[in-house]
Amino acid sequence: MRFLIQRVTEASVTVEGSEIARIGKGFLVFLGACDTDTEAIADAMVKKLAGLRIFEDENGKTNLALGDVGGEVLVVSQFTLYADCRHGNRPSFTKAGSPEAAERLYEYAVSRLREVYGLTVQTGSFGADMKVSLLNDGPFTVFLDSDELARKA
Repeated sequence: MRFLIQRVTEASVTVEGSEIARIGKGFLVFLGACDTDTEAIADAMVKKLAGLRIFEDENGKTNLALGDVGGEVLVVSQFTLYADCRHGNRPSFTKAGSPEAAERLYEYAVSRLREVYGLTVQTGSFGADMKVSLLNDGPFTVFLDSDELARKA
């Protein structure tokens, strides 16, 4: 599972000209899943996301997490996080999860952010052609890959 996390002052998603989601200060999270991902992997990724301390405290140090600042989360499905560009100029997406498995894990991760961590979460529309707008704060962008997190354990 992969998360591309952007600290934002605002972000929104539009589908077919209509805004379907909007957040203020928080994280815009692009989420990609592969067929070997499990709920246990999603749990570890969500825990890491909720605990990321990348908001500034009163001393200007990045010591605060989403919950500390009342931040919101906008989660957008993004199978292209599994693009393989090693051969030629056209990316391959064979490592991305099947739409059914990816959507299940996407919904699971969103529910865990809400239920376990009590975060305010908005979502894109899985599989839709979305237009995503954001105002990156910093800019501050973090990439989490479950394969990398597992190596630490």
